[in-house]
Amino acid sequence: MTHALKTIHPYFKEIVDGVKTFEVRKADRPFKVGDKLLLQEYDIVGKVYSGDEWNGTITYILNDEAFCKKGFVILGIKEIES
Repeated sequence: MTHALKTIHPYFKEIVDGVKTFEVRKADRPFKVGDKLLLQEYDIVGKVYSGDEWNGTITYILNDEAFCKKGFVILGIKEIES
């Protein structure tokens, strides 16, 4: 399954640069390890997509209320090499 998700700057840039290797997301989708991610850079001020995208995969899911706010998950992510 592929999840297309909005990602705002500067977080999008940090993912593209390889500095940020995780995503904190609402647990509103059936995320599973091995699922694909299509992160799309989104400008929240202008409410438009920049057109920049990042393709990756979910490598780990932390869904423990001792460490995550209720209703959220932390996704370990890795870029899919072209």
